[in-house]
Amino acid sequence: MIFEKEFETMRRADIEALQLERLRHIAQYCYERIEMYHKKFDGAGFDPARIKTLSDLQYMPFTTKEDIRDTYPFGMFAVSMKEVVRIHASSGTTGKPTVVGYTRSDLDVWARLVARLCAAVGVTDEDIAQISFGYGLFTGALGLHYGLERLGAAVVPASSGNTEKQLMLMKDFGATTVISTPSYAMYMAETAKDLGYDVKNDFKLKIGLFGSEGCSIELREKIEEAWGLFATDNYGMSELMGPGVSGECYRREGMHVAEDHFIPEIIDSHSGQVLKAGETGELVITTLTKECFPVLRYRTKDISRLNYEPCECGRTNVRMDKIMGRADDMLKIRGVNVFPGQIESVLFTVKEIGPHYQLIVTREGFVDKLEVKVELLDGSLLESYSELERLHGAIKHKLHTVLGIDAKVSLAEPKSIERFAGKAKRIVDLRDAH
Repeated sequence: MIFEKEFETMRRADIEALQLERLRHIAQYCYERIEMYHKKFDGAGFDPARIKTLSDLQYMPFTTKEDIRDTYPFGMFAVSMKEVVRIHASSGTTGKPTVVGYTRSDLDVWARLVARLCAAVGVTDEDIAQISFGYGLFTGALGLHYGLERLGAAVVPASSGNTEKQLMLMKDFGATTVISTPSYAMYMAETAKDLGYDVKNDFKLKIGLFGSEGCSIELREKIEEAWGLFATDNYGMSELMGPGVSGECYRREGMHVAEDHFIPEIIDSHSGQVLKAGETGELVITTLTKECFPVLRYRTKDISRLNYEPCECGRTNVRMDKIMGRADDMLKIRGVNVFPGQIESVLFTVKEIGPHYQLIVTREGFVDKLEVKVELLDGSLLESYSELERLHGAIKHKLHTVLGIDAKVSLAEPKSIERFAGKAKRIVDLRDAH
């Protein structure tokens, strides 16, 4: 089902004409209403009134997370507080939280865009959707909540945590769709098995809408195998709106970007130059219709690629690849650039280990070193030195063959690595520890 066919199947020329019209408006809007943009444009010698083509976007200065933090809390709001009806914020784990606001119109657009991505993977008004994201300042839960309601699905706002109750509700209510982080979906399946549920028969789950953290194809396959559902990925972040920026359709050949509301670009993270279609680099997003908190050329730090070929599902919006990693999460181990997702893809080909792992990064002298800590599925292996040695050697060999890195591998007891109801903390960075 295509929720808003008029916009999701537009001809490329019509998409670009609409984007140019909206870009010219939003650039002038930001210049006039947000002091940070007024100063940034003047400092760069950029006149929003001189935008003539979409390619002129490349001359506009970037927006960064630091810009948003420097204007904390409401300096990026383009409307008066009288017009603001919702405030969300990021976790703020590395400093002040990133605060975002919404007008009534913003919330309406948000709900429609989330409804689009839910419909694209087969959710209908006959589904029961259990949201296992944490509610609160985080945009994920409420974003999916209102989008699913707009689609007509029955929403169960279970929030995250209290996993035994989650599973009871999921079974008793007959939930057909689950919304969570990929790692929490695996943890729920693991807990269900421990509690004696027949996971594939006691539950009616058909579709999983996963987000908020990276999900490799290998992890997706493990989730599908564990639950017997169809797992899909979607993309968004608080600074842009929340979930709803893009999402997979049933073909899962990239995430369709809502191009009538966002312009995506791919840049070289170091030079800032815009890359050609099909090249891999850092994703930059410009919001076209947000009233309260518009952002222009926002550097997401996420690594992806764009495909402008129409999809066989009928949608013509550009598709972005699953996020390959973050520019600031990239590890440089003995001169080799490695993303955690690449390591995950290697680990998930080893049948003796589970889906929970940690990457511990240390520094000796001027050299970064990596320890990959993985969890055994069968604790009895710990009693067999020869089997442990074989498995240890096999994992080291796979990592070296596929990624070209030499990492220390540690094999841990089953269920000894911390589980997370929200985003999993995969990287333990001890390089600055004293």
